[in-house]
Amino acid sequence: MYTETERCVRAVQSKDARFDGWFFTAVLTTRIYCRPSCPVVPPKPGNMTFYPSAAACQQAGFRACKRCRPDTSPGSPEWNQRADLVARAMRLIADGVVDREGVPGLAARLGYSTRQIERQLLAELGAGPLALARAQRAQTARILIETTALPMADVAFAAGFSAIRTFNDTVREVFALSPSDLRARVPRRAAASPSPHGGPDQGAGGAGPGTPGVLHLRLPFRAPLNPDNLFGHLAATAVPGVEEWRDGAYRRTLRLPYGHGVVALTPRPDHIACRLMLSDLRDLTVAISRCRRLLDLDADPVAIDDQLRTDPLLAPLVDKAPGRRVPRTVDEAEFAVRAVLGQQVSTAAARTHAGRLVTAHGEPVDDPEGGLTHLFPSPEALAALDPASLAMPRTRRTTFTTLVSQLADDTLRLGVECDWTETRARLLSLPGFGPWTVDVIAMRALGDPDAFLPTDLGIRRAAQELGLPSTPAALTTRAAAWQPWRAYAVQYLWATDSHPINFLPV
Repeated sequence: MYTETERCVRAVQSKDARFDGWFFTAVLTTRIYCRPSCPVVPPKPGNMTFYPSAAACQQAGFRACKRCRPDTSPGSPEWNQRADLVARAMRLIADGVVDREGVPGLAARLGYSTRQIERQLLAELGAGPLALARAQRAQTARILIETTALPMADVAFAAGFSAIRTFNDTVREVFALSPSDLRARVPRRAAASPSPHGGPDQGAGGAGPGTPGVLHLRLPFRAPLNPDNLFGHLAATAVPGVEEWRDGAYRRTLRLPYGHGVVALTPRPDHIACRLMLSDLRDLTVAISRCRRLLDLDADPVAIDDQLRTDPLLAPLVDKAPGRRVPRTVDEAEFAVRAVLGQQVSTAAARTHAGRLVTAHGEPVDDPEGGLTHLFPSPEALAALDPASLAMPRTRRTTFTTLVSQLADDTLRLGVECDWTETRARLLSLPGFGPWTVDVIAMRALGDPDAFLPTDLGIRRAAQELGLPSTPAALTTRAAAWQPWRAYAVQYLWATDSHPINFLPV
């Protein structure tokens, strides 16, 4: 979109927040870059130029606006709806792969050379993988500076910087303030109303070396967002010991690259309140990325709902409760295992099966604020268990053991870098994997916005009640007009039922 100058200018002049994250406005006279909805008086069109990413703005020598904080914009929805190389690379960069494994590690996961990846990212985003990761490190550093009392050296290494000097130079270059000056501004800002654009919610207090980090953050999203089915689904299917609904928040444990964490996510009118407790603060970037992905916060609900409204039988559902999101996952392998456990059984039975596995094979964690007790078992732990101990039919046991063994030895990889079509084919080749299981994994674990479940009984029942075709083949034909957002149509169709997944817990 950033190449459509007239459209970008109109978005900036109207301060349209729907375009935050789609592009960034750089002001030639002040050398500052902003989000489209920046509240200041818009510059003259001749003084504006547009970039596709914050990293591209920084590479061109622009500094982040202190008023609108463009680094806290929701991510571009393009990376959720696309499955090409650039989109897969962006999802991996958001997951911290470049910081942990470098550009060669990014290339290895994607199956391309580093040169090919750099060339494609530069062509589309105006910045290579190192610059994109650097912009992300700067944002992580700002969060830690403003929300913890950590010494600056600890902030630097927790944010992913390899040297304190690089950390200092990057913060000064991106924010036009030294790290100390950024922290000094916090009391004045805390006295005023919190920023509506995300970022810190309140200080974390005395997080320090040897103490798990506790952070309060705001996760921004594009309005509207209907929390009912989003949090309702997560709460109704919560695995005991791993997930819970407590005091108006969805809470769960997180398995992270450097340690573990516990997150509490609470829906608010203009943001998601996020409380993170991390055993290692180096996991902050990854934890935020996975929470955003879990709640589908980078989606563009206006574009999605407009497309679904073109069907006159779906339009009333969309108008009644716009902004439905697809509840996703923080761990793709975990969700695949849970999908198998949920085959042809009730939600309660699936939770019971999963809870037994967690108690027997999960890693214990401490949760002084609630009832969480374990991390969900890793594929390696599940692959080592005795199949005879599984209380399930023999055919399902074969499906389960085949899946976890292939996940454990990396024969099958499920992650943000996956090619959706190729992964679907791999899953379908496994024993016991039919279209429903594969498509629900594609929708909720792989993040395919066009995954569809025409054989799902709830979908067929809703379709019949609405006057839509109710046979799988006919419904698939009718749903072609909903592409590429059929996964969101599934949420609207499911919402016609009185199942607890469709209601925000009280």
